[in-house]
Amino acid sequence: MNLLRRLVPHPILTLLLTLTWVLLTSTWTLNSLVFGFLLGLLIPFLTQPYWPHQMRMKKPLKIAAYIFIVLYDIVVANVVVARIVVFKPNRKRQPAWVTVPLDLLTPEAITVLAGTITMTPGTVSADISSGGHALLVHCLDAPDPDAVRDEIKQRYERRLKEIFE
Repeated sequence: MNLLRRLVPHPILTLLLTLTWVLLTSTWTLNSLVFGFLLGLLIPFLTQPYWPHQMRMKKPLKIAAYIFIVLYDIVVANVVVARIVVFKPNRKRQPAWVTVPLDLLTPEAITVLAGTITMTPGTVSADISSGGHALLVHCLDAPDPDAVRDEIKQRYERRLKEIFE
């Protein structure tokens, strides 16, 4: 097991790199799959010294539910942003900066949260505090910034805490 862990230090990354290669080449041949797998083995192996701590997910199967929630929210937010841009005049929009205090401790979880916020139309993660205790988020239209903060904490941060911590 230890030898396998040394040869494949990041198995999920290996699979993702293999899949990415096959999708980029647009050819589902054995050669493309084998070359992608070799890249998936080689890249994590060569970059292993730059990964001081290997990330551990406490509940990795919950990431699938999280992904579906984020995808759903992206679709809904696209419709909401389209309605705001098309029908709401600029003078009635209420853009806001929202500070989201973080209960997350791991950098990976904080990165996923910031990425989720940025991928959702209408919001963007702009900054993180120097200690990693708060995230600054800009909202296109937020009549109630506290509600935005609470929704981020309940909908995303709580689930990420279950997955990573």
